[in-house]
Amino acid sequence: MSNQTAKETYALREVWLIRHGETAWSLSGQHTGRTDIALTDRGREQARALAPVLAAQPFDAVLSSPMIRATDTCRLAGLGERMIEMHDLREWDYGIYEGRTTAEIHATTPDWSVWHSPIPDGENLEQIQVRAQSVVERLLTMKGRVAMFSHAHFLRALAGYWMSSEAALGAHLYLDTASVSVLGFDHEDRAIRRWNTRLDLN
Repeated sequence: MSNQTAKETYALREVWLIRHGETAWSLSGQHTGRTDIALTDRGREQARALAPVLAAQPFDAVLSSPMIRATDTCRLAGLGERMIEMHDLREWDYGIYEGRTTAEIHATTPDWSVWHSPIPDGENLEQIQVRAQSVVERLLTMKGRVAMFSHAHFLRALAGYWMSSEAALGAHLYLDTASVSVLGFDHEDRAIRRWNTRLDLN
């Protein structure tokens, strides 16, 4: 990497990944891709609990998936006025598996995994990686600290791509609702600086 390229890359300091708050389907384990499901009462509480943490950070940009569970989390966390919706931040399209739990899918397809199996009428890993690459390329043109509100599987794929240009590595990264993770740099290398930080509510 040339010195000039390094300086341009370091203009982006950190990307804060915020998974949306709890929904009825995240609670039940149902795959939630294109279904525009709202937050539960607890999900709204989780989102509000993020506000003081995020208010302590000077964000230069705020991006969100257009799905209501992400945009509502962003608004309740106090960053709604600055939010720009980004279509590429939407969740994985689970196709015929939408609304089904992994246990239900395994009853008929025991080895199924979103990370390596065909998803009829939905998106496969290769398509998700193209989206992740597009998002990373856009991030690297930005400056400062960016907040990004999105979804579990896509954020995991994005982090995998950020680390090694391999979205499949996201299979090894667990992500809770309303969690905060931070992508950044270790010298010239892209790195995960924090992962799955939670604010547990009583």
